[in-house]
Amino acid sequence: MPAPTRLLAAAVTAAACLGVTAVPAHASLPSDAVVSRGVTIPTFYNPPASLPAADGALVRSEPLTLALSLPGVDGPLPGTATRLMYKSTDSAGRPMAVTGAYIEPSARWTGRGARPLVVVAPGTMGQGDQCAASLGLEHPLVINGQTLTVGYEDLAIYRLLARGIAVVVTDYTGLGSTDRLHTYVNRVDEAHAVLDAVRAARSLDGASLTAASRVALFGYSQGGGATAAAAELQPVYAPDVTLAGTYAGAPPADLVAVTRAIDGSDLAGALGWSVNGFLESDPALRPVAEAHLNATGRAALKDLSTMCVGDALLAYNSARSTAWTTDGRSISDVVASEPALKAFLADQRIGAREPASPVRVATGTADDLVPHAQARALAVDWCAKGADVTYKPVILPSVGRALINHVTPLLVDQGQAISWLADRLDGKPAASNCSTLALRP
Repeated sequence: MPAPTRLLAAAVTAAACLGVTAVPAHASLPSDAVVSRGVTIPTFYNPPASLPAADGALVRSEPLTLALSLPGVDGPLPGTATRLMYKSTDSAGRPMAVTGAYIEPSARWTGRGARPLVVVAPGTMGQGDQCAASLGLEHPLVINGQTLTVGYEDLAIYRLLARGIAVVVTDYTGLGSTDRLHTYVNRVDEAHAVLDAVRAARSLDGASLTAASRVALFGYSQGGGATAAAAELQPVYAPDVTLAGTYAGAPPADLVAVTRAIDGSDLAGALGWSVNGFLESDPALRPVAEAHLNATGRAALKDLSTMCVGDALLAYNSARSTAWTTDGRSISDVVASEPALKAFLADQRIGAREPASPVRVATGTADDLVPHAQARALAVDWCAKGADVTYKPVILPSVGRALINHVTPLLVDQGQAISWLADRLDGKPAASNCSTLALRP
């Protein structure tokens, strides 16, 4: 069995221990039903024609059944979930509907103050609506012959709930909500979705959150970029959302470096999601990009637009973008030669603004998928601006597979990351290590 297939088999086996769903085909579907790779997306995810004016305002909500749940004396364990749709604003200033889920924990919060809230910004799930993290809470593993989705963020979510911390999960722009394509790694879209999830959770009937509830952010990989961007933009976009702390694990802060690294890697499909997201964010870039894409490239982008991580690992593992362009150059080389594309990626850079609250940046020293050097550079940039930064290099040897080098630090560091956030939510001050960052790998 080839190494990439073994990686995927291991992930599937682990998820299978949590629960498997084979989503059935429906003989009769509502007229407004959206089907993505054989999965019927609940009509809840179809945004209405008009949205509320206020960012974070609830559009609708409904009970959400957690696949991994047990009966308890005081209610289901680990908690009671609610599916959400809320209003946000995209990077072009347009209103957008974002979906997600809020989970009220059964466990009691034993720290100081009111029950706190953590926003979980998911790592890379894919670009098809069936990949949404809120759907992953209901169906942790979906295999139907057309798609393979794994709700791997459920582990972090349940660890937070076990501490009595309320959790709200965002699906980001266009992942779940069926009116647009997911704008993968667009820092503004993701930051707004994260911050508005706090506002939505606060307004939910039945939630135990109060005005005194502390708020923190948790994210790794794509999620780490989303939380990092949210921490930067919070003072301007959401001054009403005071953050106690932000965990940004393996953040893709420099998309130029990340784009070059993922090309030809285990997760090369993410390159297609990135390009699709850029073109969705700024349609003016489309003629520029299409001038460089050949038929193979256009077909790959269309194919990937409905795929989840499992699908991309199987179909596009080790793919190289040189096969997608008219002149055989890589996507990175094309971006470097086109001022409009180059400027767009430069604007996505995270680290130009100082977070107003403590941040913990973690990165695996052997990570060559979301490169360690650019993640460390984010910590350096923030320290130079005077931010309260806890930098954590996760020192591990390279195992020769980019995906394992990227995922292993998440598993190794997750407990410490959650403990760090719990301390911030308990009112304990963070201890910045900016003064010794130069000595750390």
